[in-house]
Amino acid sequence: MNIDFYDIEYLNNPDPITLKADFKQFLLSLDVPTVIDVAGKHVDKCRVIVTLLHGNEPSGLIAIHRWLTSLGELPKPQTNIRFIICSVEAANASPLLSHRFLAHGNDLNRCFGISRNDGYYARARLIEEAIREVTPEFVVDLHNCSGSSPAFAVSPILSMKEIALTSFFCDAVILSGLQIGALTEQAFSCPTITIECGGSNDEQAHEVAFEGIQNIAECPPNVNFPQKKSVEIICKPLRLTLKNNVELTYSHHYEGESGVTLLDNIEQFNYGGAHQGQMLGWLDSKGLKNLQLLNEDQENVIDEFFTLRDNQLVCATHLRIFKATTNEFIAKNDCLFYVVKHSLGTFEK
Repeated sequence: MNIDFYDIEYLNNPDPITLKADFKQFLLSLDVPTVIDVAGKHVDKCRVIVTLLHGNEPSGLIAIHRWLTSLGELPKPQTNIRFIICSVEAANASPLLSHRFLAHGNDLNRCFGISRNDGYYARARLIEEAIREVTPEFVVDLHNCSGSSPAFAVSPILSMKEIALTSFFCDAVILSGLQIGALTEQAFSCPTITIECGGSNDEQAHEVAFEGIQNIAECPPNVNFPQKKSVEIICKPLRLTLKNNVELTYSHHYEGESGVTLLDNIEQFNYGGAHQGQMLGWLDSKGLKNLQLLNEDQENVIDEFFTLRDNQLVCATHLRIFKATTNEFIAKNDCLFYVVKHSLGTFEK
């Protein structure tokens, strides 16, 4: 597939014919990253919503299409809204909405803030420029979790604004100091958050995205956005990854596989804590040397979080786990899951 990394399409207040009958037909009508501008009451203000940085995370697209096709029944948005639909080619590859990125391609959400202007890095720069040119009040990047999971937000900065914006969608936000080339790490001179809406096949995840867009559209332009609900703050998780050339399998029983074997129900830990002593899988004779957990100083702190019980991978302390997945491709090419020792509690309205 030939990809034009230097093209982006703009649609202004698209009509029902352009939007097609459903979100899949609409997606198939797109050839390159697409910007959709919708006029609001206060035309001097704009908010940006980004989606499909990963082609297998459909909730943002589904919610945006649903909102756009409902505009005749909804109040006019308080401000202009700019939607940006990003990895169109990956999303359109067969089977539809199943590819995080194309084979031999790059993860677009690892290409931001890098001083290259070719391939996917050029595309990332185009998306950044499409955000900056409207000087937004805030930027929201809609994603799905790799596995089934409750919704949560991620932000590199936490102020009252990011907390209030989180509350438009969900009731938990992760303060993340990780630098992995993601869109929301970039400085847009406004609040910028990621929303992990839930699992890509979860109807509730699509509803989280849609209700959040409605909240954004109905919120008057204001220096201080109204907080909708109490928000739990979770501080600086780390990414558990495999070391190079380590094999990964999932199972309910250990059968002597090399590398790392995780429980085949590992996603259950996305819904709560993993207590000290909890077994998460099995390791071969290399033990914890199969894994790395890098802190902000790029030190491997795996021993602070996990230990061995015979050949079992065990929590060394009480942990919170996020984005655990049984998708082997994502686990091997991104991370097994995010983990933090404890949360900072709840920020009340």
